Amino acid sequence: MLHLNHRIDHRAPLDGADTNMLSCEAAREVERFLRCRNGHKETPLISLPGLANEIGVGSIQVKDEGHRLGLGSFKALGGSYAVIRLVLEAATRPLGRAVDVSELHAPEVKAVAREMTVSCATDGNHGRSVAQGAQLVGANCAIFVHSGVSQQRIAAIVRYGAQMIRVNGNYDDSVAQASRVAAENGWTTVSDTSWPGYERIPGLVMQGYTALLSEALRQLPEPPTHVFVQAGVGGIAAAIAGRFSVLLGDNRPFFTVVDPSRAACLFESARAGYPVKVAHRQTTVMAMLECYEPSLIAWRILSRAADAFMIVDDEDAVSVMKRLANPRDGDPPVVAGESGGAGMAGLLKVAANSTLRGQIGLGPEARVFLINTEGATDPDLYEELVGQSPAQVAGSNLGRLHAHDPGPLR
Repeated sequence: MLHLNHRIDHRAPLDGADTNMLSCEAAREVERFLRCRNGHKETPLISLPGLANEIGVGSIQVKDEGHRLGLGSFKALGGSYAVIRLVLEAATRPLGRAVDVSELHAPEVKAVAREMTVSCATDGNHGRSVAQGAQLVGANCAIFVHSGVSQQRIAAIVRYGAQMIRVNGNYDDSVAQASRVAAENGWTTVSDTSWPGYERIPGLVMQGYTALLSEALRQLPEPPTHVFVQAGVGGIAAAIAGRFSVLLGDNRPFFTVVDPSRAACLFESARAGYPVKVAHRQTTVMAMLECYEPSLIAWRILSRAADAFMIVDDEDAVSVMKRLANPRDGDPPVVAGESGGAGMAGLLKVAANSTLRGQIGLGPEARVFLINTEGATDPDLYEELVGQSPAQVAGSNLGRLHAHDPGPLR
């Protein structure tokens, strides 16, 4: 269930390219780009003192990405940011000069964007972000979806004008076909996973994710001692773990990567000591995390910056959805999708086991940081699993939720 990182490079400095990608300068640039986006505001940090008292830790703070840029997911920070960067870079060639984000809607930049097609494979949220970015800059967009992507998530992508291409099989199959078709057509692949020879663009996607940690560190009353972050291919976990490594070095919090038990590619990679592709057997309700092979960049970072890897089951994820929707002891409600609360599911499993608590040093003074990576991105499924609609949950304490956006909670 939990595997401590015993690799020889554990807690070693990051590779130079990864350090640059996650540097303070890069993180500041990401936030500068964000300030140019209509509708941008910091997502709330939610304090759960009732749950913290119940499980015997000092505090639990949850960064709620269900409010991010109208997409309901942290993915809004990555794909669209990469698309914007790529269009601006493409415009430098015909214009013969550097092009700034402030010029994004200039006619000469729009003309360049109209000649570009960006594409990717998705479980739902990343494709939505890429499509949103393409619509923003005026580029063409093609999104590859596998057979497990729900109709509601597909409809949410179509809303941004993307061409949808169906792929038989799972997420990894859609990644392979998206890469092949893009190469045949001269499209630009904007993937959130990397493979040999393809790292820069996934690096930009991960760089975009750093904005949520920049915000959280301004909102947190104190730095965390423990962090649990869920993983699919590993991009968000690596971005956060790597950023903590760059910022705090040996003083960074204990970082645990949480995988679904039915798609545990990072957990199995940690146990093997090298990147592992796991077999596709039974699907998981944590659809946004259903990935069977880790991103090479993410693994390179996590092999150094993550301290433990663990798995949670589908029932754990659903239980957290219900618990967050129906909190006790005065905690505010949080709308978390099937994948959104997986990090909390990991925390609760560790907290309930004295041996595991001892292994990661989760004591009564621990300050835990979590990320609700998505809200109800499939509202029908959310209501089926939780027994309430997202609007009912959010409306039960809406005033209290907004009162904490985006200032620090103490």
